[in-house]
Amino acid sequence: MDLDTIIDRHHTDCLKFDAAVRRGYPEDILPLWVADMDFPTARPIIEAIQKRTAHGIFGYSESDPERLYRVLEKWFREQHGWQIQKEWLLQTPGVVFALAMAVKAFTEPGDAVLIQQPVYYPFSEVILDNGRRRVSSDLVLKDGRYEIDFADFEQKIIENEVKLYLLCSPHNPAGRVWTAEELKTVAAVCHKHNVTVVADEIHEDFVWTDRPHISYASLGEAFAENAVICTAPSKTFNLAGLQISNIFIPNYRLRRKFKHEINAAGYSQLNTLGLVACEAAYQYGLPWLDEVRAYIRGNIDFTGNFLKTHIPQIKLIEPEGTYLLWLDCRGLGLADSELEELIVKKAGLWLDSGAIFGAAGKGFQRINAACPRSVLQEALERIQQAVAAL
Repeated sequence: MDLDTIIDRHHTDCLKFDAAVRRGYPEDILPLWVADMDFPTARPIIEAIQKRTAHGIFGYSESDPERLYRVLEKWFREQHGWQIQKEWLLQTPGVVFALAMAVKAFTEPGDAVLIQQPVYYPFSEVILDNGRRRVSSDLVLKDGRYEIDFADFEQKIIENEVKLYLLCSPHNPAGRVWTAEELKTVAAVCHKHNVTVVADEIHEDFVWTDRPHISYASLGEAFAENAVICTAPSKTFNLAGLQISNIFIPNYRLRRKFKHEINAAGYSQLNTLGLVACEAAYQYGLPWLDEVRAYIRGNIDFTGNFLKTHIPQIKLIEPEGTYLLWLDCRGLGLADSELEELIVKKAGLWLDSGAIFGAAGKGFQRINAACPRSVLQEALERIQQAVAAL
């Protein structure tokens, strides 16, 4: 695979490249914000889609449940040591859609939903836009690594009578891959206070430590029975535009409530090509993924070394997982508006401002490392030049 070649994504209705002007950015800005890759997906996935499109009829479609289960069961067992059951599986057009359905299914208007900021900003949107109360037990940055304040976590649940907890695992943008001990501690608290847990595990296949990703549902039957596990091939195989996610809900009662909200939203059969791509990805995509992970790991190392050498005022929060890098820019001594001006107007970059991840993200920027290294290098050199001109 040649991952160094820059593929022009302009004029493909690409959100990353073609939406700049209508979102208030200069047309020629260099975008490294939205969480998709600038790499073509695996050849077997493309071939499966091409074979399906050659048929020429795109009617309502559903995957064969036995065939899909066999493919997914093998992947999660071999890649994550997690044994799924066929009856747990529901499919949605995306993980964010699933988060919204969970909020509606397991809480009432006015109920409190717990998150841990700085966190992926749609977590807040699906809570607030559905008339629920957002409560955050902010992560604590200690010696360059984010940690959970377990006392605050439980206190927030008690004080606000929290009904639902949205867990980001691996965490975006903090880059944490939670340990078994950390997960068991929060699981015990949630079990004690009857808090349903929805685990967004979409980044599970990008882990950079010797410790593996641990699915929340694998912690024990009691915890799994009060959990919804959200997975998708979209981040892993760069398929976000095909709108397909696999949601696992071991508890029948929770599964029925969740399914009811999907029905109430008027959604039934999924994107035909998304179904095809999903099966092909998990069945044949591993060799491609291994190469992509090795390349991205190199990009992460390159970024850390570049910052230390050329922009020591900006520190990389060393990621344990995900391909989204969290840059601590507080050493520049800039206000949020000044930092945004530096990145957008002076460096000509479209990144994700840390402020949109919650108050705990102020002074940070998120940059996507899933791109050709020359693009990443250009972005970092632009920041270097902008900082030098301060």
